[in-house]
Amino acid sequence: MSVPFTLTIDWLAFTLPSCSLQDTLQMLGGDWIQSESGFRRYPVSWITTGSDRGIGKLGTGAARNPREVHVDLSAGIVAPWEAGKVRTVIQWILAQEGHLTRLDCALDDRASLVPLATISQAVEVGQCVTRARQIQRISSALIHTGTASGETIYFGSPQSQTKLRVYDKRLESQAKQREDWQKYGIRWELELKQERAQVCGQVLSYLEEADWLEFIVGVLRGYVDFRDTTREEEDESRYRAPLLEWWVQLTDGLKKGRLVVEKDAQTLLKVKRWISQSVAPMLAVIYAEHPGGQAWLEKQISAGAKRWKERHRRLLKTVPSVSTKKDAGGDAGVPLQGGEGVS
Repeated sequence: MSVPFTLTIDWLAFTLPSCSLQDTLQMLGGDWIQSESGFRRYPVSWITTGSDRGIGKLGTGAARNPREVHVDLSAGIVAPWEAGKVRTVIQWILAQEGHLTRLDCALDDRASLVPLATISQAVEVGQCVTRARQIQRISSALIHTGTASGETIYFGSPQSQTKLRVYDKRLESQAKQREDWQKYGIRWELELKQERAQVCGQVLSYLEEADWLEFIVGVLRGYVDFRDTTREEEDESRYRAPLLEWWVQLTDGLKKGRLVVEKDAQTLLKVKRWISQSVAPMLAVIYAEHPGGQAWLEKQISAGAKRWKERHRRLLKTVPSVSTKKDAGGDAGVPLQGGEGVS
C-alpha cells in the first residue's frame, strides 16, 4: 500500500458511566489542575494544557450520577500521542463500559499531491459522490492581520454524526506563524460523533495499528468518492462511474469501508440505567406527592405488567451483546440504529 496519507487521531471525547477521578487522570497522564468553574453541566472540572495550544477538560460530580466522568481532549493533547497510547486509552474506555462521543481522524496529504483547487473544482462540477446532505466552501482569514488562512470545504450538516473538513493545513499553519508549517499539506479531517465514534473506536481497539490507515481511508471513501460523472446523471450511474485518476492515486484504490452498528439489544441493566439517569427524578417527584403519589406509582406498575409484550418478557431471559463489523462496501453516511429505554 502506497497511500500518501499519514493518520493522526486529532480529537477524543468520551463519557464513563462510573469511574474514579484518580483512575481517569492516571490513565490519561499529563498535569491536571482543578478548575474553579464547571464543565458541560458537571460541577467539578479539571483542565490540562499541551505544548501545542491543546487543552483537555474533565467534568464529574453530576447530581444524577456523581461517578460519571466526561473528558474532551483537543488536537494539541491527543495528536502527539503514539498510536499505541491511543489504542490503550480506547481499550480502557471500552473496558469501563464508556462511550466515545467524538473521534476525529486527520488524514494528511503532506506533499499536497492533490491541490485544494482540484478538489473544490470537482465538487463544483458534481464529481463528488456523497450522502452528505450539505456541502459548504468557506474562505477564512486571521481577524487581526487579515492574512488569508485558506478555504475549507465542509461535508455534512451540523447534526450529522459524520462530517468531513478538507483544507490547506500548511497555509493555515503558516498564517498562524507556526514553526512546523512546512510539514503539513492538504488535510482531510473526519469528525465522527456518538455511535459512529463508538464503533470506530471499537474497531481501532482490536485492529493492528499498522492497519489503522487503510481502515480510516476506507471510511473516508465510504463517505465521499470522486468519480467521472456530472450532477445531472442518475444516482445509479453516478455511483458506478469511473473514479477520477487523482482520487485513485490519493487513496491507492482502497475499497470503501462502512461503520456498522447492529441495533443495541436491550438488557435489564440498560433499562435500569436509563430509568436511573432519565426518569428517576420525575418518579421521585410523584412519589413525594401527598397524598396518593406512592399509590399512583404502584397502580401504574401493576397496569404496566398487564401490557407486557414479548420484548418485555425477553428482558428477563436473555442478555444479548452488541457487535461491530467492518463492511467492504456501502456508505458511511447511513444513519445508525441504537437506543435505550422501553416503550
